[in-house]
Parts: sequence; C-alpha cells; structure tokens
Amino acid sequence: MGRIIALANQKGGVGKTTTAINLAASLAALEKKVLVVDNDPQANATSGIGVDVKKITVTIYDCLIDGKDPREAFMPCGIDNLMVIPSNIDLVGAEIEMLEMPGREKVLKKVLEGIRNEFDYILIDCSPSLGLLTVNALTAADSVIIPVQCEYFALEGLGKLLNTIKIIQSNLNPSLEIEGFLLTMYDSRLRLSNQVVEEVNKHFQQMVFKTIIQRNVKLSEAPSFGQPAILYDAESRGTVNYLNLAQELIDKHKDTVKQMQAN
Repeated sequence: MGRIIALANQKGGVGKTTTAINLAASLAALEKKVLVVDNDPQANATSGIGVDVKKITVTIYDCLIDGKDPREAFMPCGIDNLMVIPSNIDLVGAEIEMLEMPGREKVLKKVLEGIRNEFDYILIDCSPSLGLLTVNALTAADSVIIPVQCEYFALEGLGKLLNTIKIIQSNLNPSLEIEGFLLTMYDSRLRLSNQVVEEVNKHFQQMVFKTIIQRNVKLSEAPSFGQPAILYDAESRGTVNYLNLAQELIDKHKDTVKQMQAN
C-alpha cells in the first residue's frame, strides 16, 4: 500500500515545494511509483515539476469540490514513474466551499483512498498556512515531513505546527506520524546554520533526517525551467542531497516493515 506523506510548515520559504518536487523526482529515479498532489493555490509544485499548465483540464480543486475522479487529474511531467495532480488559483476558494461539507476535514482523504495502492509514495505539497487545506492533508497522510530552514527564525512557529499535529492525532488521524524534520538551505560557512542544526538535533533527536539539504544555486534555478534538479543538473549538490534523502526514506520504511514482520 502506498505511503501518503504531507510536507507541511506554516512558515513560507522553508523549502516545502522544493522538497516535494525533488524528493518525488528522486524517488521516481530510484524506481518508486510516485504521485505529487499540489495542495497549494500558488501551484508552484505544478509549474516547477514541469507540467504544461495550458494542458491542465482537471485539478485538485475539481477533485475536492466537484468529486472528480483523481485519475482524470493525473498529469505526466517528463520523468518515468512520476505523476502530478495539479493545482491552480481556483483552490483559493476551496477552503470556504469546504466549510459547508459534511466531514470537511476528510475530503482529501476520500479523494486519495481509491488511488493509494497505485503508488509507492504520494507526496502532498501544502500551502504555508494551517487552514482547512493543510488540515485535510494531515488527515489524509500517514506521516508528515517538516522542512526547517537553517536560519534565525527556524524554530519560531514550530510549536504551533506541532500543536496542530497533536490536535489532528487526537481528533482526526490517530495514526499520523512525524516522518521527520528536514533541515534545508544549509550553508556550512555560516555559524548560524550550524547553530540551527545543533538546536534542531538537540530538540528532536531521532526525528531529524540525517540528510541535510544544502543551499544550492541549481536547486533555486531549476523551477524556473519547469524541471526538478535531477533533470536540470543531475550532478548538482542539490540533486545529490535529494537522492540521499529519497534513499534514507526508502531504507527507513524497509526497516519499519521488517520490524512489523518480526513482531
């Protein structure tokens, strides 16, 4: 059964979409079947991963609000094993329209339930807020990756996110796990970057991914060409970082399955 992972942090600019795009592309390169769900009205994952925006006919909005089959929304993006359910600006109105729906927190869960077996991983790119769309993503997910940028205000607001996750675990999705904290935008030359790494590791210990995403020009440039870094520059530091992260994720789940079988 496919694993559904949300990428969430209500702070903007921490590397959520960059991670969604590049982790998905890396998992696909490692021969996993992957779906990216762009659950953000800004639709940056849609354009950044290489979807031809002019060819989009069905988006995540249509699936959530009009009950469209998510398979109708699947879009290829130039990498084998990788599909995207795109987003667009219509999604801005979805939060208000969903308020009146019965089980409004579980709409996305219903959308993804029927297709999760078709993929190894489904990654949900969330908007930088803790609104109803993000609550839907966390309710639908098995786990959440929390990107944390190696900068001054990194830990600010994390408490609020962790509190939201706790509330969702209590009321909507008891099996939701924190997949891990992912340190992004790391610059080894800066003392501050190293301090943040130290601080996050001290606070969250085993919950922090060993892989750290370094600051990398190619990672920043790739979305403007509508490509994941692995297509834009396969040998860049950013590409290598995300391939390492994908492998770490795969290994982690292999270990979990082994433990479950042993028990």
